[in-house]
Amino acid sequence: METVELKVEMVGIHEKRLRKCLSKLKGIEKVEVDVSSQKVAVTGYAHRNKILKAIRRGGLKADFWSTQNELLSVYASASYGNLGFNNVNFF
Repeated sequence: METVELKVEMVGIHEKRLRKCLSKLKGIEKVEVDVSSQKVAVTGYAHRNKILKAIRRGGLKADFWSTQNELLSVYASASYGNLGFNNVNFF
C-alpha cells in the first residue's frame, strides 16, 4: 500500500468533485483532504500517475506534493503583522 500526496487547487465544492474522480479508481482505500493547505493524501494500491491523471481529467489542477509546497503553505499562513513593516518610511 502506498500514500500519494498531491497539491490540488480547491475552492468551494471542489472537494466533492475530487472525491468523485477518485472513487472511480480501483485500489484506493482512503482519501484525506486538507482544504486550507490544498493537500490531498491518497492511500491505496493505485499507481500515482493514474491518480494524478484521474484528478486532472475531473477538471482540477493538480501536481505531486513537494517540500516547496510545504514551505509555501507555511509562509501563506503566517500573519503579515509580525514582519515588522510598521515603522518603515517610504519617502
